[in-house]
Amino acid sequence: MRTWRVGTFSMGASLVFLGLFLFFSKFLGLDLVQVMTAWWPLLLVVLGIEILLYLFLSRQQEKPVLKYDFLSIFFVGLIGTAGIAFAVLSTTGIMGKVEEVMAREERSFELPAFSYQMDDSIKRVVVRTVGHQMTVESTEEKEVSLFGTYRVQTAKKEKLLESADDMISANQKGDTLYLNMKSLPNEMSPFNASGEVAATLLVPNHVKLEVIGSDNALTLKPRSLANDWSIESVASVVVDVAAASNLKVAAVGAQEVRGKDDDWKVSTEKDLNGIDNGRKNAVFQSGEGKYHINIANAFDVSLTTNE
Repeated sequence: MRTWRVGTFSMGASLVFLGLFLFFSKFLGLDLVQVMTAWWPLLLVVLGIEILLYLFLSRQQEKPVLKYDFLSIFFVGLIGTAGIAFAVLSTTGIMGKVEEVMAREERSFELPAFSYQMDDSIKRVVVRTVGHQMTVESTEEKEVSLFGTYRVQTAKKEKLLESADDMISANQKGDTLYLNMKSLPNEMSPFNASGEVAATLLVPNHVKLEVIGSDNALTLKPRSLANDWSIESVASVVVDVAAASNLKVAAVGAQEVRGKDDDWKVSTEKDLNGIDNGRKNAVFQSGEGKYHINIANAFDVSLTTNE
């Protein structure tokens, strides 16, 4: 009496097919996810062929005995389950996200150039930032412009920002130009990480400027400033001024004030009970101090002077 152990042939054939798939994937440019997603249905075909083959070979026997090789069937089922899991994850898009994360690398791109032509009706510029590192510099040109770079982790070589509208919006209301910075595009996913932006904003020196931060780092280069600047709610501010400038810098409520000992005139704030609350007020003046830079609610304020 012949005994057939269903599962033994299936396990051997499965290993052969899986080995061939992995071998030829090297030449076809397939990855492991594609292989595991595509090949697992062959397990059902192999198992079905084995049963049909048993029925064909045993048709001459009066009492064919069919037994199962449970260890082999368990192994085949384990491989098949893994293949099904890969297919389900691929269908839901999770596997695509995992592949994208594994293929990511840090890349740097240039910000799309932005410019806004100014006219005499604009007396004030208000800038609202969103956490980007930024340098603000005065210019004698009659336009506001923005340029710089951004660095992100991506699996694609295409730029994340196609135009300046993806980075900044400009709206003129009366005599004020409002500039709102935008965050880098980022899908709502645990696999995504935010990028870094290093931007330079050029502002005409004859208009008032207000910068509303969001706990970001800011560098100010007033150069030939001919109006007042107001800065608030930034984490750190570096003010780079010329020694011969006609400028007054006032920091209110700062935690740290840095610079040469004779640059700042520093006083400490006290609460209603006369106790030092840890915040400092500092003033720097160059020349007559005609034009003012007022800094409020910054954690760290640094001053550098150059000839």
